[in-house]
Order: sequence, then structure tokens, then C-alpha cells
Amino acid sequence: MLSGFRRRLLCALLMLWAPPQFAAPPRFAQVVPGHPLALPQDSGAHPDFRTEWWYATGWLNTPDGKPIGFQITFFRSATEHDRANPSAFAPTQLIIAHAALSDPSLGRLLHAQKSARAGFGLAYAKEGNTDVALDDWRLLRGADGRYQASIATGEFSLQLSLTPSQPPLLQGDQGYSRKGPQAAQASYYYSEPQLRVSGKLTRAGRGQEVSGGAWLDHEWSTSVLDADAAGWDWLGANLEDGSALMAFQIRNRSGNKIWAHAALRDASGKLTQFPPEQVSFQPERNWRSPRTDASYPVQQALHIGADTGAGAIVWSLIPLQDNQELDSRQSTGSVYWEGAVTVNRDGRRAGRGYLELTGYLKALKF
Repeated sequence: MLSGFRRRLLCALLMLWAPPQFAAPPRFAQVVPGHPLALPQDSGAHPDFRTEWWYATGWLNTPDGKPIGFQITFFRSATEHDRANPSAFAPTQLIIAHAALSDPSLGRLLHAQKSARAGFGLAYAKEGNTDVALDDWRLLRGADGRYQASIATGEFSLQLSLTPSQPPLLQGDQGYSRKGPQAAQASYYYSEPQLRVSGKLTRAGRGQEVSGGAWLDHEWSTSVLDADAAGWDWLGANLEDGSALMAFQIRNRSGNKIWAHAALRDASGKLTQFPPEQVSFQPERNWRSPRTDASYPVQQALHIGADTGAGAIVWSLIPLQDNQELDSRQSTGSVYWEGAVTVNRDGRRAGRGYLELTGYLKALKF
């Protein structure tokens, strides 16, 4: 028989360590059409939605004239943990970050990743304005709209300013971006193309001033993909005439298109959008990873326009280097290809961007 003291002690320990029996899982907010985005307030975090990311990709010009691609990504992921738990250690929100550098002179991708539960001022995604951080990695939007990115890894560090030169581009229907045939398969999504980049890149203790251009995506959602979806192909490209091109397709487990969309905004601000039947990614060359054995269509022809046939605009996507695979199984649990690409049209360079290829090793899971 337990003594009264021991019984009380056991009950106290059970209350501390056992999960509440009647704690209800959080009810996440849903993406709905007709909900206008409000910027800059919506540039901050939306913790009531399950998943969110801030994605900056771009091309850097170095003093020696050699181009380098870069990627900086912060993810916020809400968990099923009881929001009513008062503990500061309760993992209600997770912060994950990726950083990568694509330099053809190295022949491989330099990348790093971090993850932590939000809290204690060390990992956070603040509401009302872009301010996300994980240890000494940070992306902060200033009152003038300029972003400051600070990343330090074991192989490189970046101190970059990303300055807007155009208004944000609301994707889909004023920011409501369909990702499948059902209305609930959607996200809130806007982009900031044609960002002017300046700052410093440091490798092996040697710093150099860099400049260039970048594209920033901010997207948040709760239920995005069809149950049969395996992954997607996505492109964000700054064109040399000042236009901005975004296109994506969602693929099923058989590799067929479930959904697609494209948007082309010219330098004057005129926006043309293309429905699923007018967007087609056609592989032209694959690269097989020596690490994971995944095969990626790293060179593609993107067709947008009427029936993606003779009346379509054809963009040729050519990678800066083939080996741009990022293994993030230590943070998001996925392996994907995220690479700098040159965008050609009619045999001439039309711009530069980033191509993302997910779900080619195994079906992507959030």
C-alpha cells in the first residue's frame, strides 16, 4: 500500500508527465477565397495556420564576375500540441531554417539546416511584420520594406539587404492560391520579385561584397495538397525586362499533373494568369543524385499559354549546375532539388530564377 505522501507524490508526477486526457487538439484556421491580404501586416506570421514559410532565392554577382545562387528559407510549423499548456517548453510552434549556396566552381551545393521549438527569444516568427529567427539566423523586414538577412554556417555566411523595386505580387485570386481541384486545397500566397540585393558573402574567412537580384515568397496554409499528391515543380524568375514569372505544377504519385498555375507580370504591372490546362512542365534532361539516387528533371521547358501548344510561350530552364540537391531530413524530413536556373526564350537569355523540385525521392509530407 502506498502511504498518503507517496500517493500524492505519484499523482503530482503523473500530472506533470502524462498528457491531459481531455486536451483538445488545436483547430487550425482554413484558407478561404475572398479573404483579402493586408500588407505589410500579413508579412508577419500566422500561427493559427498549420504551415508557413518565407522563401528568398536569388543570384549573386561577385567581384570576379562569377554568378552564385543562394537560398534562405524559414519555416513555421504548428503542432498538434495543446495550446492551453502553460509551459514555456510546450512545442506548439516549430521553427525550421535552410540556407544554401550554389557555386559551379565547387560542383556541389553548400547547405545547412536548423530546427527548434519556438520560444525563449531564440527561435520565433513574429506577427505583424516579417521577423523570423533561429539562433543567429534572421530575416527581418524594415519599415521601408527592405529585408535584412543574416545567415552564418560552418562553410559560409551571408549578410544581405533585399530592397523591393516593385509592389508585391498577389498570387492566384488576390492572394488565394489554389493548389488542387478542391477549394480547400489552397494557400495564401504572395511574392516579392525583382528584389535588389547587396551585401557580403564570406567563405573560408574571406569576405567579398556581392550584388544581384532575388525573389521572396511568403505562403501559409493548413490543408494544401491532394491526398494523391507526391510533390511539385515550381519556378520563380526575375526577367531582364523587369517582368516577373511564377509557375508551378502539383504532381501525383504517377508523375501526372494534378494542378498547375502560372502568373506573368510585365514591367508596367500588367498581370496575366494561366489556368492548369495552360501550364506544362516538360522535362528535357534528368540528373541522378549520387547520394540519394533520386532522379530530377533539372532542365525543363515550361509552356504557358493557349493549350500549351503552338500558341504557348516556351521558357527553357537551364540549371546553373546539376548538383543542387538539398537533404533536409534532419529538419523537415524531406530531400528536394532547389536550384538556380537561367531562363531562356527563343534561344536567348530572358532572365534568372530558381527551380524547386520536390517529391522525386519519395512523396512529400508536410
